[in-house]
Amino acid sequence: MKKTLYILTAIAILTAVAGCGKVKTAHSNAPVNDSVITHAELLSIEETAEYTLVKITNPWLENAVLHSYVLVPSDSVLPGNLPQGTVIRTPLRRAIVYSSVHTSLMKELGAFGSLKGVTDLQFFSDSAVVAGVERGEIADCGSSMNPSVERVIEAEPDAIMLSPYQDATYGQITKLDIPIVECADYMETTPLGRAEWIKFYGLLLGKEQEADSIFAQVVADYTALKAQGQSLQVKPKVLTETVISNVWDVPGGNSYMAQIIRDGGGNYPWSGDKHTGSLSLDFNQVLATAQDADVWLIKSFAIHSYDDLLGAYALNREFKAFKERKIYACDTNASHLFEEFPFHPERLLADYIAIFGGKPEGLRFFKPLK
Repeated sequence: MKKTLYILTAIAILTAVAGCGKVKTAHSNAPVNDSVITHAELLSIEETAEYTLVKITNPWLENAVLHSYVLVPSDSVLPGNLPQGTVIRTPLRRAIVYSSVHTSLMKELGAFGSLKGVTDLQFFSDSAVVAGVERGEIADCGSSMNPSVERVIEAEPDAIMLSPYQDATYGQITKLDIPIVECADYMETTPLGRAEWIKFYGLLLGKEQEADSIFAQVVADYTALKAQGQSLQVKPKVLTETVISNVWDVPGGNSYMAQIIRDGGGNYPWSGDKHTGSLSLDFNQVLATAQDADVWLIKSFAIHSYDDLLGAYALNREFKAFKERKIYACDTNASHLFEEFPFHPERLLADYIAIFGGKPEGLRFFKPLK
């Protein structure tokens, strides 16, 4: 009865309460350590004896801050002289998470027990998440575009972790007194820059040492593999993805996906482009630029054979890589590519180096097209 009354009361005040998760006070004069971040461009972490200040740069607005967070240990008294930002008591004990990328990271950090809710459950392939929902330990909060306010409240989260987008508003949840963590890691332009966001999530989840250790190993492995990729004598021209509904999305030249291809020793035909996201092209544009591509990489749940590729679009046969049988596909349903590579780009890089070097054995994500 008390919980029901709490839910009804919270819903009733949704239209009157806004921004309650933000605490703004005077800036602290305490000395800070700003040497925590070495690769990420959108993230800064400043540590003091009383709190940690995390700032996220707005990827869509030059010289602007998307969000500031003031992390204060939950077992300490809340300091009275804090900088501007959303105050979050750490470690998070109860979190709602919108993305399988971040739930997988929670599992790796040993903080999966803090997961108390997800959205868009249909996109989670992790059996631990699905089983947790079935047991009632993890709440299914509905669609990320319009989550169930009642279920969010019932989950009693310390924070909601979601991926932001340009001019995002996030709907009714912004009117609850729940901090929203904007996980903008996917907007980084380098593989190691995105992977370094594990430090922020480690701080949130009380797994700072584990996060630092994992990232240090990622850097070491990626750096060693990159040296291998750069030493390839022949750098094959690399085409990615396929045309879908008359649109062919390829990574922009300044995207971290394009960077992984270059680091693996590939020659990426759109390297001169300055976009950090995807380029939406038509078939003829791609054919004109990459018809002579030596290697073709496809991420899809529907393309498993050359017949599948022809069935999807007959003119795919016009590419050199099709004629010479140099196409490799990643089954996005069977593999855990999208959950793994954001914080472990070295694993994807290893596949690329093996493929580009002509020795595609022991691949983790890709397989030669049948």
